[in-house]
Amino acid sequence: MVTVVFESPLGLVRVSGDEKGVAVISCTDSSVQEITPEIQSISPLVEPVQAAVQQLKDYFAGSRQTFDFPLNPSGTTFQQTVWQALLDVPFGTTQSYLALSRRIGDEKAIRAVAAANGRNPLWIVVPCHRIIGSDGSLTGYAGGLWRKQWLLEHEGAFAKSSQLSLF
Repeated sequence: MVTVVFESPLGLVRVSGDEKGVAVISCTDSSVQEITPEIQSISPLVEPVQAAVQQLKDYFAGSRQTFDFPLNPSGTTFQQTVWQALLDVPFGTTQSYLALSRRIGDEKAIRAVAAANGRNPLWIVVPCHRIIGSDGSLTGYAGGLWRKQWLLEHEGAFAKSSQLSLF
C-alpha cells in the first residue's frame, strides 16, 4: 500500500492505495511531522494513487467535478451498496439520508445507511458530504461539519452567504 499526503484548504489529505485502486482518502488536522511515521511509502507512486492526488488537487482548484481513477475500498456488502449509491449524487447537489435509503431500496434502513455513509473511506470522491438531513441540516460528517459545509459551498450546493444549520 502506497500513501501520499498533501496539503489542501481543509487540512492534510492522505491518499492510500495500490495497483488495484485507491482504498482510503482522508483528511486530518495533524501536521506532516505528526503523520510522517505512519506513511508506509511515498515512492514509487502507483498510478491510481498518483491520479487520485492530481484529481483531488484539481478538485480543490475548482477545475474538476468528477473523478475517474480506480477505487478499491474495503467494506461490507451493504456498505459497498451505499457507497456505490453515493457515486450517483451529482456534483453541486445534495440528497437526504431518507432519499438515499429509498434509492437503495429500503426506507427503513436509514440508520444503517447513515452509519455506512459515516464509514465511507473515500472522502470527497465517494461524496458522503452531499448527504444531508431531510430538513436541510448538515448532520453528521466524520471530517467535521465545517468541512462538509466548505465542500458543499465549494461545489455550489449552498451559497456561502446562506444561513446553514450545522446541527
